[in-house]
Amino acid sequence: MAMYFQSVVIPVKTGNKQAFLDMANKMSSIFAEHGAMRSVECWGDDLMDGKVTDFKRAVQATDDETVVFSWDWWPDKATYDAAMKKLMADDRMKPDGSMPFDGRRLIYGAFETSLDTGGGSRFGYLDGMVASVPDGSRQKFVDDAARMARLFQEKGARRLVNGWGVDVPSGKVTDFSRAVQAKDGETVIVGWIEWPDKPTRDRGMGELMRDPRMREVPPAWNGQLAIFGGFRPIHDTAHA
Repeated sequence: MAMYFQSVVIPVKTGNKQAFLDMANKMSSIFAEHGAMRSVECWGDDLMDGKVTDFKRAVQATDDETVVFSWDWWPDKATYDAAMKKLMADDRMKPDGSMPFDGRRLIYGAFETSLDTGGGSRFGYLDGMVASVPDGSRQKFVDDAARMARLFQEKGARRLVNGWGVDVPSGKVTDFSRAVQAKDGETVIVGWIEWPDKPTRDRGMGELMRDPRMREVPPAWNGQLAIFGGFRPIHDTAHA
């Protein structure tokens, strides 16, 4: 099981999808050289508009932009930290031309894996989630995630992953903490649910909303400020 991942949320010009994919292919190969185990990019498909927070607000996405949810797996924090130092000095990381997105509004962070149910390397649809949890409620978060994972898997989910924020920097314009209005004494969490396809996801989510077990225990995170959304995978490279 990979124990560490970096997650990124990016506002990409919708018309620049192919340019973004070309860049993702290049970057994932370089990341692999420095120890990354897998690189995944997912294109926004079913992004809910929240009253206070949502994925679009998280990166101040405009009408002509699509939100991308992505992550890179690393075997451990030490490998990740060493890779980041090397990547900063790697000339290949410099863009060949103009960027297909506004890097000032990109948000990123590194997370220690709290839950990974496993279940295969490929999927057809994904639900992404960002929230915040009081620092003292980490064990409740872990326990709740494991209990909820079993319910989601009953309804067809292939894999569930949750991560506890370890290195979540503050940005000048946007960042993960602002995305969910995290307060002092709270930690940002990122997670996702992998489904075989969108019909299975839609059916499973509908059944879960009617399942009374979903409401038995209040979650550790602030549900009113959490952000959720459905994404389609567009780049998924597992590295040997």
